[in-house]
Amino acid sequence: MVTEEMIDRAGRFVIGNGRLIERRLWQLVRGPADPAIGHAVLSALDGYRNPDGGLGHGLESDVQAPDSQPVAVDFALAVVAQVLDLVDDAGVRDHARDFGARTLPYLEAVATPSGALPIVLPTALDHPHADHWDSEAFPLGLNPTGGIVVRLRRLGLVSDWLDRAEACCRTDVEQSLAEPELGGHTALNIAAFLAGSDDRRWADEQFELLAARLDTLSHFHLYPGPGYGVTPLQFASSPDAPARRLFPDAAITAHLRHLAEGQQEDGGWPITWQPPGEVATLTWRGVVTVDAVRTLLAYSSGRSDG
Repeated sequence: MVTEEMIDRAGRFVIGNGRLIERRLWQLVRGPADPAIGHAVLSALDGYRNPDGGLGHGLESDVQAPDSQPVAVDFALAVVAQVLDLVDDAGVRDHARDFGARTLPYLEAVATPSGALPIVLPTALDHPHADHWDSEAFPLGLNPTGGIVVRLRRLGLVSDWLDRAEACCRTDVEQSLAEPELGGHTALNIAAFLAGSDDRRWADEQFELLAARLDTLSHFHLYPGPGYGVTPLQFASSPDAPARRLFPDAAITAHLRHLAEGQQEDGGWPITWQPPGEVATLTWRGVVTVDAVRTLLAYSSGRSDG
């Protein structure tokens, strides 16, 4: 499903339109997995750091607020996880751990006493932002707390806040899977949290409950369909990802085919929502283009990329 011509076109798009972060990630995806490039990605992320330890400045391009936002930390830690998936190097792991550790004071400061995080703060509305953030309600919950917690734990980090947040996420996973409505983004965070849980018996039980909910998820496409929705390939970007077992082979195959066929004439992949401006649109297209090629290569070669 992936060809050298497809990869070359994608590379030209990323190099011509992507941010430094995506350009350096592209180098890792194409290989070789040079530790120096891993350090470069982590250093590029630090350019979005604020004195409070959080990240902002449009790192997650739907929120262009300069101040720190939980969604920006979530985005950054997802990039850190990609680097660790691609580069096996002690120095890079130490760098990644230090990067994550410096977010802890910010996260604790904006969390509730239970440990839960909002995905964005009200200050996001004071700056350009995507329409889906036009709301006065910024709920606390698994999105983004689950993903943030499990990625910080992967770095070997400990703190009182992390302990509270992890316990909160465990309770929220059970409650969310029992509720009649469950969104695709929350389900993504549930899957990420379960994949990183040390309690494998409990995690396996919750995975079974999540698998039974696939037909009821909102903003989710089990098979390719029109409009916005998360897909099985976002849960399982490689064939050995823990969440891969949630989905039938036919669904994965259909999405891989749809993904391969989605490359545009300019070499990049499209997005299905409206970011807050042309630069944000190009930024997101760079992000999803790197992700698309990484996923297609992982399924073509069977390599473990997360």
